[in-house]
Amino acid sequence: MLPEIGIALRVTIATLLLTGLVYPLAVTGLAQLLFPHAADGSLVTDAKGQVVGSRLIGQPFARRGYLQPRPSAAGAGYDGAASSGSNLGTTSQKLHDRAAADVERLRAENPDATGPIPAELATASASGLDPHLSPEAALWQAPRIARARSVELERVRAVIESEVEGRTFGVLGEPRVNVLAVNLALDGRFGEHAE
Repeated sequence: MLPEIGIALRVTIATLLLTGLVYPLAVTGLAQLLFPHAADGSLVTDAKGQVVGSRLIGQPFARRGYLQPRPSAAGAGYDGAASSGSNLGTTSQKLHDRAAADVERLRAENPDATGPIPAELATASASGLDPHLSPEAALWQAPRIARARSVELERVRAVIESEVEGRTFGVLGEPRVNVLAVNLALDGRFGEHAE
């Protein structure tokens, strides 16, 4: 019996070292070598060189002069440690009330927006941390941003359109804009908005 216990302990220790130490270090080292920016979290810096976020994780923007992301159900909102959807179903009164409140807020904050409110602006993503919007949802907010920044609507639309990312590899996903990237571009073009 003792030889079997010795073999089991050696196999357990070897497996723990390989899968818990060697493999993670090898993958991390390879990622750092081949994709250093992505391996470090795709961090984004502002004009002053300060880290202001990640291209991969959404964050709230409440000021009127900025593109606002879709709602978040992650923790208290945009909480990377609590990434998840609300798990509320289509018959949930709580989900209906939250979406109705978001629609009311969007109408009040965007009186000059034309067309129906894009659904993604009133619905959270599955992770609650989606950093992207469709170009249509971003452009729908352009009149509010232009009014808050006292610039022409076409100039704001041009900034948003310049930040549209195409489909990955030309076929995967949909065209999108990164909310943080657009907001930094707006600050770069028109100055930081303090409202």
